[in-house]
Amino acid sequence: MDLFKKCDDYKRIDELKKVGLYPYFHQLTSGQDTIVQMEGKRTIMIGSNNYLGLTSNKEVIEAGIEALKKYGSGCSGSRFLNGTLDSHILLEKELAEFLHKEACVTFSTGFQSNLAIISAIAGRNDVIISDKENHASIYDGCRLSFAKLLRYEHNNMEDLKHQLESVDKDKGILIVTDGVFSMSGEICNLPEIVKLAKQFGARVMVDDAHGLGVIGEGGRGTASHFGLENEVDIIMGTFSKSLASLGGYVACSESVANYIRHNSRPFIFSASITPASVACARKSLEILKREPERVENLNKLGDYFREGLRKRNIKFIEGKAPIVAIWTYSDENSFLACKMLLEKGVYVNPVISPAVPVGQSILRTSFTATHTKEQLDEAMDKIKEVLDVILNKEN
Repeated sequence: MDLFKKCDDYKRIDELKKVGLYPYFHQLTSGQDTIVQMEGKRTIMIGSNNYLGLTSNKEVIEAGIEALKKYGSGCSGSRFLNGTLDSHILLEKELAEFLHKEACVTFSTGFQSNLAIISAIAGRNDVIISDKENHASIYDGCRLSFAKLLRYEHNNMEDLKHQLESVDKDKGILIVTDGVFSMSGEICNLPEIVKLAKQFGARVMVDDAHGLGVIGEGGRGTASHFGLENEVDIIMGTFSKSLASLGGYVACSESVANYIRHNSRPFIFSASITPASVACARKSLEILKREPERVENLNKLGDYFREGLRKRNIKFIEGKAPIVAIWTYSDENSFLACKMLLEKGVYVNPVISPAVPVGQSILRTSFTATHTKEQLDEAMDKIKEVLDVILNKEN
């Protein structure tokens, strides 16, 4: 059979484009902000991960420009060899201090971070126990590790305990979970996870890509949110969200960091983060520390949006983070809602199967600390208009 047969038979995209419902790769002609220019028109952006509103911050942009002038456009090598700048070391030091950990290692992307961490720490004689709704990069990191993978039902601590009980006592165990789940905005049950980890001698890793700058003291993330910084062994995060840049990191003990630096293939064999990206992340972290009110305002806006949806009788998944998942129930409804909303000047993200179970499709909305309540009200009014048409047509 021809290797490319699967490609030739992949018709879903053509079918969606034919009926005008293809929801991806919309072009922006402006930077990320609360209001963007998308395909030539004003659009309220409630579908980005620009949580602190720093992608358009003048200080952040200037820091990137100065780094380009000083270091050039790239590092031309891996951190392991010629690609380590003084600014890489400073960023790692600053992040470790901010997250109250001994050490930090940075990676070129957030996705690569999970590949690099998990594949280095877990091996053939180990077991990884993962929440079923963890990010795809966690699953790929598990595959790359060759460790045995067990999954527990989403945020179900009884099932996590059951999985732990099934592991041989001579195996190393890593429990890995998203801190803030990226699609629903739900927060993991970290206190119970830590309790079970202690009971069964497991280590705990939290993917805080959507937690840093969003929850916790001063935006320090999920472990801080629960007062469990000393109980979480590995904290992973990204720069592409709250820190308005590109890259990722792990914060952990010095011994774990040193092991990753010298044994992680995705780290050793990848070029280091570009100078401008490092500088933008450092400046964003500086602003986060200097202006913790951004985090407070971000969460107030999330609460405001949830309350506004309740008043408009729009069904959504309850949560606490500035991510709100609105029910559409079917893939077709999500596609149509995104199309109609974009026509009305509102951008949201469709989340469809297999990312969610069939019949549980949603619109993922997320907010920026610099959104205004007027912008959110306008967006909510248009969401109600669209969903009233789509869902009432079904009924």
